[in-house]
Amino acid sequence: MVLSVSAPRQLLRRLREVMAEHESAQARLDKVVVLIASNMVAEVCSLYLRRRDDSLELVATEGLEERAVHSTHLKRGEGLVGLIAQEAEAMQFPDAQSHPAYSYRPETGEEIYHSFVGVPILRGGHAIGVLTVQNRTHRQYTDEEVEALQTTAMVLAEMLASSGMLTNDDVGAGERDDALRYGVLPLSEGVALGHVVLHEPPVLVTKLIAEDVELEQRRLDQAIDDLTGMIDAMLERGDMARAGEHREVLEAFRMFAADRGWRRRLEEALHTGLTAEAAVQRVRNDTRARMLRQTDAHSRDRLHDIDDLSNRLLRLLSGGTGTAASGNLPHDTILIARNMGPAELLDYDREKLRGLVLVEGGSGSHVAIVARALGIAAVSQAKGILESVEAGDAAIVDADGGELHIRPTQEVVQAYSDKVRFRARRQAQYAALRSVPAVTLDEVKISLNINAGLLFDLPHLEESGADGIGLFRTELQFMISSTFPRLDQQTRMYKAIFDAAGGKPVVFRTLDVGGDKVLPYFQAVKEENPALGWRAIRMALDRPALFRTQIRALLRGAAGRELRILLPMIADVAELTEAKALIHKELGILKRHGKQEPSKLLIGAMVEVPALLWQLDEVMPLVDFVSVGSNDLLQFMFAADRSNEKVAGRFDNLNKAALRALRFIVLAGKRHDVPITLCGEMAGRPLEAMALIGLGFRSISMAPASVGPVKAMILSLDVGETAEKLLTLLDEDSGDLRDQLKAFAVEKGVQV
Repeated sequence: MVLSVSAPRQLLRRLREVMAEHESAQARLDKVVVLIASNMVAEVCSLYLRRRDDSLELVATEGLEERAVHSTHLKRGEGLVGLIAQEAEAMQFPDAQSHPAYSYRPETGEEIYHSFVGVPILRGGHAIGVLTVQNRTHRQYTDEEVEALQTTAMVLAEMLASSGMLTNDDVGAGERDDALRYGVLPLSEGVALGHVVLHEPPVLVTKLIAEDVELEQRRLDQAIDDLTGMIDAMLERGDMARAGEHREVLEAFRMFAADRGWRRRLEEALHTGLTAEAAVQRVRNDTRARMLRQTDAHSRDRLHDIDDLSNRLLRLLSGGTGTAASGNLPHDTILIARNMGPAELLDYDREKLRGLVLVEGGSGSHVAIVARALGIAAVSQAKGILESVEAGDAAIVDADGGELHIRPTQEVVQAYSDKVRFRARRQAQYAALRSVPAVTLDEVKISLNINAGLLFDLPHLEESGADGIGLFRTELQFMISSTFPRLDQQTRMYKAIFDAAGGKPVVFRTLDVGGDKVLPYFQAVKEENPALGWRAIRMALDRPALFRTQIRALLRGAAGRELRILLPMIADVAELTEAKALIHKELGILKRHGKQEPSKLLIGAMVEVPALLWQLDEVMPLVDFVSVGSNDLLQFMFAADRSNEKVAGRFDNLNKAALRALRFIVLAGKRHDVPITLCGEMAGRPLEAMALIGLGFRSISMAPASVGPVKAMILSLDVGETAEKLLTLLDEDSGDLRDQLKAFAVEKGVQV
């Protein structure tokens, strides 16, 4: 048989018409195999679909015995059909019966046919069935014929899925009944039960058959050019942090996009009569099927690159660039994404968002900070999740225990439902402590503050019963804005924060941008070690106009109220002196213009660069307060990037070196009578907070949800006993401090 150029396209059009008919599923499948056999001048065409038990069932045939339909089943790997499904690739045999894998089934009557060609029916790279053609004569099928059959199988797979003909007994549903469990990295505590929403939903290809192949070729070429241009632009700008991409992922994208073999396969698929979108889907399925059979981890890890690249190309072709935020969300949304920025998370309806699951990103990422502010359970490092989940799947995010469950069993759902109810009762107990002062058993008052970064954080101040805002991250507002906020915009924002705080103190940290905190409207500077690079106070002093604009807005926003300004990442006394001079210059301008000035101006420095530890006696006389940024201080001390999953958990915060450094800061504050606050993540964990109080901290700042548990700990704590025990442990060769502090807490009845 020799196919004309137009034959495959005619077949595809007829398939579309048949699948759209209002007949039973069986009647349509029977017509499909007749069509394919006729088009390919074959004596037999058979369609097998994979069932829940992983067998391949003959569901329609033209040429074999009718009694074999729904009676013939082959195991995966059994017979030529099972072999094709197992290997997920096209195969042909001029004399099928002589092949060692041939499995004779007498009910089919196929013993009179010799030549055989079969192709897998792929969805998501998995074989959900097999399409075969047979002839009596011994013959070799041409490459064009095999290609036409593969294209037909691809279109058939999409039509079967979209028409609802893949039932719960088919592989598409059968595989998805399996419950999956992932060990994940907690980002924001909590437990959430709900249903999956994909942040970047895969584009649904509805138009499969091309009307004008030349037009489809031009569309494909333009989309590939646009895609490579986008990738190159992201690499040149260095904005991987904002885009949620690591550089190696972008490099992989560029490699795939420039790969001639990939483009050639796309063009070959397109010239069989597919639209550009269907060609991309066809090549993705084939490539995924090939990679899924690889045993080396590197090849399988590249699956997400294939999916991401294909989805980007499909979005360009379809003109859709939006995320799921613009669609109708279920009331119990569990959002899943490779990564995202804080602005993207804020696009979602917070009333419907229960949980967040990321493939990439650490606990110090800015989307994690926003997740904590929103009070949603969030986890990261869910490797392979995007390849295993679909929208609508049931999911449980356990950010307390570091687990993620997809399609959980009823027993798991029940266990977590009980856990959620218990957690709600515990939160109610904490809420009852809201108006109770945080005073220890031996009458020591501890100031509990919250970390914030956006206006919607402010209600947490009242809800948690916190004493104030110990750290307001001003950069978050800049990061979610599409343009640099003007002076009047910033002034209104700071005034609104003062108003919402209701007279409680607010510490405003000046812009801590640069490094991994990229503003969408600034050209990022490419750096080898961004956390150690041009960021925070360094950028502020090099771009004094930006810094002074923010200071001017803060001074105007305060207008008669106490203003506390915190300067981040001070590494040298000279930086502090220079920044203070700029602040006082703006204060002088405010006075000269007759504007109302703050009732009191307090300037503080963050201790987060280890070099400042040996300049504390010079720093203290120049500041009104000090805030310890334990997140950065400890990652710099241990040379362990907190966003790097391989080393982030390598060093314990309750390490002797860390606690001795923190004690050193407390003692310097006492010598100079300067208030000291710690505003890192460790302040929000009861055991770590107990250690901080034992070291001498009397003011700590944390996520709003942590105030209740930490206050409960404080109310059961004797500071004198704790300090004595901790300082003794620091002086001794006492082994693991965490275990010993836990034992001490249990012995003394401290709620940690």
